[in-house]
Amino acid sequence: MNHLDEQTETIARWIVGCDHIVAFTGAGISTDSGIPDFRGPDGVWTRRDAGLPPPRWRVPPDRVGPNASHLALAELQRIGKLRFLITQNTDGLHRRSGIRPEILAELHGNGRLMRCLGCDLMHERQEVGWNTFKWGPGYRTQKPMPGQPACPDCGGRLVSNVVNFGDPMPQREMMLAEQHARRCNLMLVLGSSLLVTPAAALVGLALGSGARVVLVNRGETPYDGAATLRVRAGIGEVIPPAVERAKRSLGEHQPKR
Repeated sequence: MNHLDEQTETIARWIVGCDHIVAFTGAGISTDSGIPDFRGPDGVWTRRDAGLPPPRWRVPPDRVGPNASHLALAELQRIGKLRFLITQNTDGLHRRSGIRPEILAELHGNGRLMRCLGCDLMHERQEVGWNTFKWGPGYRTQKPMPGQPACPDCGGRLVSNVVNFGDPMPQREMMLAEQHARRCNLMLVLGSSLLVTPAAALVGLALGSGARVVLVNRGETPYDGAATLRVRAGIGEVIPPAVERAKRSLGEHQPKR
């Protein structure tokens, strides 16, 4: 058994033995879906800092879908092990993989959703007829344009659900994320450089509460020395096989939550 197999086996064993698992995901979990990350060797910020144009998407945006790692986390939810999922991603792939909205905190928003400034309800872009080519992304900082769709419930102004730099973090999602970070006994930190706060501080909350923290990321992070298990590999190499091993050990008899 090589080192990566040993680490995968350890993660599987911890999944079996823990009853309050929280996942924390960053851009790295979506690279296998064809979406560029930010701080990887060919990431968006890495190329920008080198004076290079943004990286190309390997898959046309309209064909991007959840990958094996997204689906593995959804499977952990199905067998009653995953109690909460915190993500910094705005791609909406966790929702599309089957993660229930009530156990999901999209801390930086969701690019597929529009939010009403009047009643705070969320709507799919397609549902309200928002044409990005005509009205742009609809960020809060942009001036409203004539003819753009309004909220079908209250008539209020619709803005992108994405949280940009300088925007306030979503209070409810942060509160729930902090609660679960303090209560979990295993946190799976997948594909985040952990440089963006306050989201990254949630890992410190989990560690401070005595949880095991598995950190899977190819690049360095500020929590490398603190993580219980540090895995320098692709997420798809580790998490899907670890979940499958855990399922075999559990015999698929776990209660559904």
